[in-house]
Amino acid sequence: MDLHDKDIVPGEILPVVIIGNGPSGICLSYLLSGYTPYLSPEASHPNPLLHSKLGEQPHLSLLEQDLEYLCEGLEGRSSNPVAVLFDSLLLPDSDFGLDYTSPLAWRYEPERAIPHLVLGKGPPGGAWHAMEGSMLTLSLANWMELPGLKLKDWMRDKRRNVRNDRATPAEIASYYQHYVSQMSLEQNFACGTTVTSVTRQPGNQDGSRPCWRVKGLQRREGEELGDGSSVSEEVPFSLLAHNVVLATGTHDIPARLGVEGESLPFVCHSFWELEAAISRGELDQSSDPVLVVGAGLTAADAVLAAHHLNTPVYHAFRRSVTDPGLIFNQLPKMLYPEYHKVHQMMTQQQHRADPPPQGHAQNLHHHSTLSTPSSLSPPSSSPSSSSSSYPGYLSFPRHRVVAFRPDRKCVLESDSGQRTVVQVSKALVLIGAHPNLSFLADNGRLLGVKPREPITCRRNPIEVDPFTNKVVAADGPGMYAMGPLVGENFVRFLKGGALAIASDLAKRQREGEGKGEEDITTDRLMDRWVDKQVNTQAEADVCVLSL
Repeated sequence: MDLHDKDIVPGEILPVVIIGNGPSGICLSYLLSGYTPYLSPEASHPNPLLHSKLGEQPHLSLLEQDLEYLCEGLEGRSSNPVAVLFDSLLLPDSDFGLDYTSPLAWRYEPERAIPHLVLGKGPPGGAWHAMEGSMLTLSLANWMELPGLKLKDWMRDKRRNVRNDRATPAEIASYYQHYVSQMSLEQNFACGTTVTSVTRQPGNQDGSRPCWRVKGLQRREGEELGDGSSVSEEVPFSLLAHNVVLATGTHDIPARLGVEGESLPFVCHSFWELEAAISRGELDQSSDPVLVVGAGLTAADAVLAAHHLNTPVYHAFRRSVTDPGLIFNQLPKMLYPEYHKVHQMMTQQQHRADPPPQGHAQNLHHHSTLSTPSSLSPPSSSPSSSSSSYPGYLSFPRHRVVAFRPDRKCVLESDSGQRTVVQVSKALVLIGAHPNLSFLADNGRLLGVKPREPITCRRNPIEVDPFTNKVVAADGPGMYAMGPLVGENFVRFLKGGALAIASDLAKRQREGEGKGEEDITTDRLMDRWVDKQVNTQAEADVCVLSL
């Protein structure tokens, strides 16, 4: 795992460096390590047109086929065509609840491998290691798995049951870490690394082409102290690569509202801060309400966590509860009962904006009834109302936060302009997150679909070629992006980005670009890397892995 232990000669140019060791980077490493998908001779696909296309050249691997041709006519829940294709091949008709066997057969062919290095801040699995450990994941368990190792089989070996066909984030994180070990990918991973810059390196006078320089720091354990502990240190590194893949995900920097008082101590921007407050015993049924801002699944998890403690909850969000774009309106009730419960709470327990009669100040528990400007009106209901279906909860649909005040009062405003002041113990702003692309010029903004705006998964992903995942506005050739950075938030679809990139790299390798000095260096790396792979594999030269 230590970069200084890698077989990298100073000045040597690596074929591929992947920045990010979450499921995106892991899946791409799997494909670049020689694991190759073919159409199984005895298999069939429920889509007759796709099956017919795959059967036209059955001797060719999927990496050698025309992906754009195979994608024609396919439809799915992703806007990326290769993601729909690969998902259809790995999990045929899974959207309809059907359990077709994948028509793909996986062969380990080390001669096809492309040497690469995967950089990540923590252990393999990325942000999954930081997620709350007991909540169930949104996706079905088989949607979370990577090629070659069924999640349910792995969990059965660990004597764990997947509840309701879903797993917890802790289980998923452990699965991804085990996957890297099971597939003998460890030698490709350098963990504890933080990339600080990615720049275009000009070619030399000897005729070598330009490449990418990746700089950063790697955390290493220092000398052991007398008490058995050790002091960690950060060691700088610098790598050269012909190709760089951006696979960092988008969970690094919590999104902010940009309103007055948002930096006050009682305003939090992550679910983990709520967990910490709970563990410190700061919240219980006697606390002032917690204000949760946002209508995504993390916000719903926060509502459930606070509600479980009988801590009163105010829940403010911009959308209407009937908005089709609201995630809760897209989830099957039977599969996601806890989120259906939150949606019921949002719908049935709404704040009513009608102002009270003059002269009748409402001194309701937990609500602000202090003097306010004439434009402000106190809430007309309370989260502790005994007549409610869900006591201790009150939603504020189509509201935004105007300001947080030092006395822990929050000013909310409806879309009609009516303002309400609420007294809270804590406020959790859970409205998504942005990727940390500080290692790129201008934080990568120039790479987005909307240049000059921050990169976000939904509103402004990195613009890539749909069939190769090459970054359209990169400073030079050989930059790719995948996963949430290009708008793919679900593991089942980000695997398509890995296929697109691996296919393009394999095509460039087949076509060749002359045998200059750098190509000879790459060949030497390939020979050395394949030898290492063969020595660490217990399988035969070519083995078939069934899905």
